[in-house]
Amino acid sequence: MRALRTLVRARAVDVVHTHSSIDSWVAGLAARAAGVAVVRSRHVSIAIPRRRAIVYRLADRIITSGEAVARIVEAAGIPRERIAAIGPGIDTARFHPGISGDAVRAELGLRGPTVGLVANIRGSKGHRFFLEAAVEVLRRHSDARFLIVGDGIGFDDVRRRVTELGLERHVIMTGFRRDVPEVMAALDVLVLPSVKSEAMSQVIPQALAVGTPVVGTTVGGTPELVRDGETGRVVPPADAAALAAAIGELLASPAHARELARRGQAEVLARHSMDAAMARTVAVYEAARAAGTRA
Repeated sequence: MRALRTLVRARAVDVVHTHSSIDSWVAGLAARAAGVAVVRSRHVSIAIPRRRAIVYRLADRIITSGEAVARIVEAAGIPRERIAAIGPGIDTARFHPGISGDAVRAELGLRGPTVGLVANIRGSKGHRFFLEAAVEVLRRHSDARFLIVGDGIGFDDVRRRVTELGLERHVIMTGFRRDVPEVMAALDVLVLPSVKSEAMSQVIPQALAVGTPVVGTTVGGTPELVRDGETGRVVPPADAAALAAAIGELLASPAHARELARRGQAEVLARHSMDAAMARTVAVYEAARAAGTRA
C-alpha cells in the first residue's frame, strides 16, 4: 500500500480505478492516503452483504455493469447518486453488420440452421439446459446443428453430457476461438442460457452488432440488453422447455428473427459502442475527481 501510494503521488495520478476485492482494499486505501479520487467497478450480479460494503465506501464513485448490478450495490447501503451503470462497450470495428460467417460455416461443415452458445464453460452459463433444449429443438428441426464455443473447467463434463444425450452428430464443441465476430455471423441464433451471475453479457451485444438473433434468460442484466419480443427472446433460467420453444420460434420464422436482430442491432450500435461506454466512464472519472477534491 505504501509503495502504491508513493507511485500515485510520483505520477500525479488523478483517479485510481479498481475492479476486484484485494486491489480495491490496497489501491483504495493507498489512493485515500494520497488524497486521490477512487472509482470502484462491480462486474457481477451477486448480493453484497452490508458488513462487506465498506470497501465500496472507500470509493467516490462506483461503476456497475448495468442497472441490475447498480441495484445490488445500492441495496448494500451505497447512495444511488454515487453509482453509475455502464454496460460493456462493444468494439464496432470488429463487430458490425458487414462481418461474414461463410468461412466458419465452411470450416465446420454447417449447412442447415445453426444455434450457438459462446461462453466460458462453467455451470453458471447454463450449458446443461442448452443441451437439453437441443434435444427438443431437433424434434422439429432435425437438420439443426449446435455450436458450443469456448473453454473452461466444465469442458469435459459438457462433452460427456453430449454423449449421454446422443447429440454427437448434432453438437460441435470448438474450444477457444479468437474469430468470435465471424463465429457470431455464422449463427442463425445465439443463445446465452445463464442461470446466475450474469451481470451484463458481452456476447449478447456482440451478436446483435453483427445481426445475429439472440435468446437469453431473465438473469442479471440480460433483460436490459434484450427486450422479449422486441429485440430478441428472453426466457426463465434453468427452463430447457422454454429455451427450446424460443429457439424453435426463431428457427421457424427467419424473417421475424432477423427483424428482432435488426432492432437490437440498432440499439447496440447507438448505445453500447466502445466510444459511448468510454465517454460515460470519463464522465464518472471527472465526477469522482471533483468529489475527491471537495473531500
